[in-house]
Amino acid sequence: MDTTKKLRELISALQDGALPDADLELALAALQGSDGRQAWDLYHLIGDALRDASASASAPALSPDFRARLAERLASEPPPLRRAAVAVEPTGLAAVLAKTASSS
Repeated sequence: MDTTKKLRELISALQDGALPDADLELALAALQGSDGRQAWDLYHLIGDALRDASASASAPALSPDFRARLAERLASEPPPLRRAAVAVEPTGLAAVLAKTASSS
């Protein structure tokens, strides 16, 4: 798999709140680069546009059938592969965050 694509998928999952703890450290490291930060900003812009949260003059207007076309394209994509849940001891940043949360 393309490394850039994988990192963008991790950033997208982080933004959606769906990132497995095992991938947190890698996603946060990806955000340190300009490509990662651009992906983060773009995913937030897309989310804002889809939620109509940024209906200001600076936000581009979506065509009336945008949502229908997007739904159609998403429906034609194969479903994502599900990974089996694996119990993993957190390491690195994930371990620090877990320890901090449990001591609060």
